Amino acid sequence: MENLLIKKLNKGEKVLGTFFEIGSVTAVEALSYTGLDYIIIDSEHGPFDIESNMEFIRTAELKGLTPLVRIHEISRSAVLKNLDVGAKGLIIPCVETVDQVKSLVQWGKYPPIGLRGFFTARPTGFGFEEFAKDISTLFQTSNSQTILIPQCETLGCLENIEEIASINGVDGIFIGPYDLSISMGIPGEFTNIRFLEAIDRIVKACRENNKICFMFTMNPKMANVYFDQGIDAVAVGMDVSIYIRSLKDIVDEIKNGEE
Repeated sequence: MENLLIKKLNKGEKVLGTFFEIGSVTAVEALSYTGLDYIIIDSEHGPFDIESNMEFIRTAELKGLTPLVRIHEISRSAVLKNLDVGAKGLIIPCVETVDQVKSLVQWGKYPPIGLRGFFTARPTGFGFEEFAKDISTLFQTSNSQTILIPQCETLGCLENIEEIASINGVDGIFIGPYDLSISMGIPGEFTNIRFLEAIDRIVKACRENNKICFMFTMNPKMANVYFDQGIDAVAVGMDVSIYIRSLKDIVDEIKNGEE
């Protein structure tokens, strides 16, 4: 159950992904030919549930694209089921408190880090993968190859970011700039000094604790800016928006050419 995203990050590579909203295995397969490193299957805002997530995850794995899932709520079920169907990592939205994050680790990591419920699900080959034949090896492999990424998009998470980033079992932080700026009372003001200071604070907390730092942007031109600022992984937009924009540009070019 090697996590290709972790492998790339450990080699010092910067990784690029997008949010998956279109919702078909054909769309996942198509995305694998783009050069993206990962997709985030969006169960928070998207209509997807466990069974469809499993199909998207399976397709991504077969095509060398790392599948992450943004779960729909902070609950044991949401964490456990998405890991059991093979998500290589979970993005957890709406985090407010340190206790919430500690619960996420308990649900999402096996001992000695957490208390994840034991089950030889599909990531272990239903118990037939070599690493799954010894329980301690299964625990170690699963813990190291699946990542838990709380999303910093609330004042509560921002105010506790140093402690959250230091928790054993938290593998990184995902910065949600839109909701974070809204919670700060400066919606969409991404050049506001208060917002920039907040980003610096999150990045610093990640660096000091050797954790992955993710950032979302709707503007592709900002990806390299964020990489230069120390962000490890950037998620650019949503596949559905990119799809619409690309076709719209083609249509506009053709129609303008006719004129």
